[in-house]
Amino acid sequence: MNRTLIVVGAVAALVAGPVTGIQASPGSPVRDALEQVVAAGVPGSYAAVVDGGATWRGSAGVGDLRTGRAPDPRGRVRVASVTKTFVAVVVLQLVGEGRLGLDDPIADHLPGLLPYAEPITVRQLLGHTSGVPRDIAHWQTLEEVDTKRWEGFEPAELVRRATDGVPLLFAPGTGFSYSNTGYTVLGLLVERITGRSLAGELERRVFRPLHLRDTSFPSHQPFLPRPAARGYERLYGEQAPLTDVTTYVWSRLWASGNVISSPDDLNRFFRALLGGRLLPAEQLARMKEFREGALGPIGYGLGLMRLPSPCGGPDLWGHGGDLPGYNTWSLHTTDLSGQVSAGMNQDITAPVAAHQHVLLTVVPAALCGEAPTAVASTGTEIPYLGPTLP
Repeated sequence: MNRTLIVVGAVAALVAGPVTGIQASPGSPVRDALEQVVAAGVPGSYAAVVDGGATWRGSAGVGDLRTGRAPDPRGRVRVASVTKTFVAVVVLQLVGEGRLGLDDPIADHLPGLLPYAEPITVRQLLGHTSGVPRDIAHWQTLEEVDTKRWEGFEPAELVRRATDGVPLLFAPGTGFSYSNTGYTVLGLLVERITGRSLAGELERRVFRPLHLRDTSFPSHQPFLPRPAARGYERLYGEQAPLTDVTTYVWSRLWASGNVISSPDDLNRFFRALLGGRLLPAEQLARMKEFREGALGPIGYGLGLMRLPSPCGGPDLWGHGGDLPGYNTWSLHTTDLSGQVSAGMNQDITAPVAAHQHVLLTVVPAALCGEAPTAVASTGTEIPYLGPTLP
């Protein structure tokens, strides 16, 4: 099992969709698109779509293999790397408050944390241009995704294990390489600057002001209350049944991927962020200064992804997320006339076609009113944003 960060042709397939405006009643095309995700070989799929202020929610397939119940799009999921946008907002708020500079060397605030002589800045960590290694080796086999679910990690330990004796991938600022470790460093930075826990700062600065009642940062707590769907992976061979990985200690991801949320809450969060309610205009502008071609044709700013619109209109902004059991995409038009947060309840062992359909069929169906006639070429892969896989 080895998913890679390749997006060859993905955005071309998005743009190949019909150039239509967002429709008033997205339910039917989105529901059809969700059924295509399930038909590609995963248990269930779900979405919440905002169309000009009205919300449509739907699902397809099975959310709980034990009971046979359908996914509940109002429920909670593990949003994995979408966490990075939440953390980036807190860091940029601190920048806006004058407590931190984007070009501050991390060593000025966290001396000795990173074992590198080269100065690494806050901006470089936010934009994955620091050269810091991606992650620790979480698992050696797929079976360990199951058997190591109770392992707990402290953030500084994650950074140490990922960087000790491991050189930078490139000189800071000279390349792009997606780094979960970099966001762990940023979480520790928030705690050093504020003197409070990252969980507490997320709650105080983002979750509570936006009334995100389904959103939390659990760290060592393994349970997923009121799940939209239970998460599954095929960890013991093609002939074995799916393994339920819903209950899991995800401290190994911490600031890079530990948030629990719901499709509705994600839409509310990105509406507030892109609408200027969470950051001063200057910091929001810096967040949207993206590196072209960072993840294939997907651009990356400071904790924010940019994709061309499948409808031929303004760009989409948001983020995706991967971890065992859950795949999430939350994407939003520049003018916020259309929003979609969608996913499925299998990820690292899900068929490539299922990943393609979430991004390249469900998203266009939600934002354009109908899906492209051809999803993608057979070789298209979607970027993997989760923990290092065996």
